[in-house]
Amino acid sequence: MFIDPSATFQTFLGIGGAFTDAAAETFAKLPADRQAAFLEAYFDRDKGIGYSFGRTNINSCDFSSDIYTYVDEGDKMLSSFNIAHDEKFKIPFIKKATEAAGGKLNLFVSPWSPPAWMKDNNNMLQGGKLKPEFYDSWARYYVRFIQEYEERGIPVWGLSVQNEPMAKQTWESCIFTAEEETDFIKNHLGPVLKKNKMSDKKLIAWDHNRDLLYHRATALLNDRKAAKYIWGIGFHWYEIWNGGRQYENVKRVAEAFPDKNLLLTEACNYPFSWETFDQWHWGEQYGENMIHDFNNGAVAWTDWNILLDETGGPNHVQNFCFAPVHAKTREGSLHFMNSYYYIGHFSKFILPGAKRMISSSNRAQLLTTAFLNPDGKRVVVVMNNTNETIPYRLYSGERAAETVSLPHSIMTLVY
Repeated sequence: MFIDPSATFQTFLGIGGAFTDAAAETFAKLPADRQAAFLEAYFDRDKGIGYSFGRTNINSCDFSSDIYTYVDEGDKMLSSFNIAHDEKFKIPFIKKATEAAGGKLNLFVSPWSPPAWMKDNNNMLQGGKLKPEFYDSWARYYVRFIQEYEERGIPVWGLSVQNEPMAKQTWESCIFTAEEETDFIKNHLGPVLKKNKMSDKKLIAWDHNRDLLYHRATALLNDRKAAKYIWGIGFHWYEIWNGGRQYENVKRVAEAFPDKNLLLTEACNYPFSWETFDQWHWGEQYGENMIHDFNNGAVAWTDWNILLDETGGPNHVQNFCFAPVHAKTREGSLHFMNSYYYIGHFSKFILPGAKRMISSSNRAQLLTTAFLNPDGKRVVVVMNNTNETIPYRLYSGERAAETVSLPHSIMTLVY
């Protein structure tokens, strides 16, 4: 394993998970001591794994117990806008997490669907499209949401345009073609953010799988009027369930548009089952994806639900998934998957502001990535998903240290 701190690349921003309604409602059902243990496990850098990123939904998503928006039907002017729904579970949850993280958490917000009356199928579910006459109203909707959260003491770091804009789902979804997303950004959302003094909010486009990542990025970023508003391109990992792991598409975007940022905005394992809860490949899925995404240019990595209950929900369309931590709410217990620990090998040791550096493996069986922390420490993550025990030397300059990678292991070396 060869480390070269003289060759550095993108600046690391952080790792985190999503504060969905499901996560917030599950958290609220836990006894106080388990809530404290949960917050420490995720957000305390010394005793936990040091999450510094978060995501939450604008309007309901599949991991909500109910279907909801923040305005009355037909209210194009948004005069009825009210986030009382979120004040019961999500807002208190995010505040506690931010406090546990030391007072700062980079939170970005994402919509799954506009209100039904703004769409051509008059339904928040099953895809459909935003009607052109509501483009401006919908753009102002993001601003109102951000303003309401910030008035309640929750700073919003960024926003994505639309969750999975090319997927017609049985849950909340809305289709944007590349042309439609480009038009919406450059003629509506971008100018509305600027007008409301929110140009500092990080605007994330695409927010869908790696398979079409380069195609969508070129359409958006080759349009100068749209590109000037776009901070970065978000992506998900779900093409892996269709037989592909298209990590190289992340690299292609980084090569073509080096001034833009790349970040994974959602990932999870499914379908949920207690029978497979302890299978080791769940964690290895995270380790492999995170190593490749960082090596290909990602600046941040945000998991999906930060917590789910004993059913893999709640979820109003029965789309039950795994989270790194589950709670059995009837007995008030927490259950950690190996994926929690795999994520922790990155989030606990790589600090915001770190620079990725060269980490070259001479063993095809070993996956690796490495970062140079702001304090000068070097962090090297090494993963072995084979049945082999593999001795190796970690070289940095003229020095080397001997160590061993055990079968199906992940290890972090700090020096």
